[in-house]
Amino acid sequence: MNKPLRRVAVFCGLLVLALLVRVNYVQYVEAGQLSSDPHNRRVAINQFAQPRGDIIVDGKAVTGHTTTTGSDFKYKQTFTDGPMWAPVTGYASQAYSTSMLEGVEDKFLTGDDDRLFFNRTVDLLTGKQKQGGNVVTTLNAKAQAAAYNGLGKKKGAVVALDPRTGAILAMASTPSYDPGSFAGNSLTDEKNWNALQAKNDPDDPTLNRALRQTYPPGSTFKLVTAAAALQDGKVSDVNAATNSPDPYILPGTTTPLNNEGDIPCKNATLTTALKYSCNTVFGKLGADVGLDAMNKEAALFGFNKEQFVPVRSAASNFDTKMSPDQVAQSSIGQFDTTATPLQMAMVASAIANDGKLMQPYEVDKLVAPNLSTIAQTSPKEMSQPLSEENAKKLQSMMEAVVNSPGGTGGNAKISGVTVGGKTGTAQHGLNNKGLPYAWFVSYAKTDQGSPVAVAVVVEDASANRGDISGGGFAAPIAKSVMEAVLDK
Repeated sequence: MNKPLRRVAVFCGLLVLALLVRVNYVQYVEAGQLSSDPHNRRVAINQFAQPRGDIIVDGKAVTGHTTTTGSDFKYKQTFTDGPMWAPVTGYASQAYSTSMLEGVEDKFLTGDDDRLFFNRTVDLLTGKQKQGGNVVTTLNAKAQAAAYNGLGKKKGAVVALDPRTGAILAMASTPSYDPGSFAGNSLTDEKNWNALQAKNDPDDPTLNRALRQTYPPGSTFKLVTAAAALQDGKVSDVNAATNSPDPYILPGTTTPLNNEGDIPCKNATLTTALKYSCNTVFGKLGADVGLDAMNKEAALFGFNKEQFVPVRSAASNFDTKMSPDQVAQSSIGQFDTTATPLQMAMVASAIANDGKLMQPYEVDKLVAPNLSTIAQTSPKEMSQPLSEENAKKLQSMMEAVVNSPGGTGGNAKISGVTVGGKTGTAQHGLNNKGLPYAWFVSYAKTDQGSPVAVAVVVEDASANRGDISGGGFAAPIAKSVMEAVLDK
């Protein structure tokens, strides 16, 4: 071979080598990036080329599918009682991707999960269409309906847990939306999607208030303060008088911390203080316990950390750096303290479960198209914020809130069932001019233990300020959810 031909051959060989290197680089190194690129339409087309699996509640699918025409997307998702279940299912849209369980379990629902490799191989060999798996939830349909209907046209959220396992039984958020209204990619879907965005609807219906919105918890946080005081040994007898002046001067200041109304808070017992929701007692108690011990207790309940159920929940907040007066304010659920409804349900759940906090979860199992179980969630202890002895003391205090004369939680009473609760009315806005948030956290107990703990928050802009209270607005909703779980 003469020299010019040899050079051409070498050059062509280098081009072929470069092409092979590039192909392998694209296929193996850039594969993940390209497959998740929002501009790669083939990924979206493949995602909707076959029916998605279903999300199951109480043995029935709350999602489904239908075929589409005039589009390169063959199937689109449908939703039964979409607004009620939207905080659980989220959406699966041909144009706007996925969210909540539809998003977290997307690969399993589309059949692309590695755990479904065997099923895909069998389908390929037998000529069957690829199928997605089903997600079986822990949700209780009756409890969800009670929560959603109880909120009605009010803005707010409800979370119910099984304290014994951590299973999520209800998760409602209002106002809500219909995920099916923008499941396709038509002009109508686009119009419906845009109408739901926060810039166009200040109520932000697509916001999952149960998991993603944090609120000042108000007096419901006094449960955490009481737990810290018991665990730290600042209080041992919940029926003994405390050294609590009324008003209480915040440490290092001349600012008095007052109580709401004419209630017996001076030197009140811890039981009486929780029953009447005494700011002075719990503010002083938090300052006496101190920042470090308060932070430790809050963290054991789950504060300052995102939760994954498996959908992500925003982190609730208890500041790690505060002055003593700020600690006192935070200990009654004010200052910078914030919590999600899930977080406050976890607080009630741990108390009801004799001090053990179970990891919250909403997926019971993942089921392959052939109905074999691919993954099963096992209940897992997350932490122990309270000893069993102190948990029982706090239970007696919460039960007094519901059952004793003068208690603020009487609207949550259920005949023949032991109910414990705590109300909260949280101030917010500039100079506390915003309408307060109404809270109620509670649990119900039977001879078999506590099957349900609930947190309810209502932010109702249409209500008169004087009518807003945790006991008046939120407690009846919690009661109906507990009754649904108890099947009463």
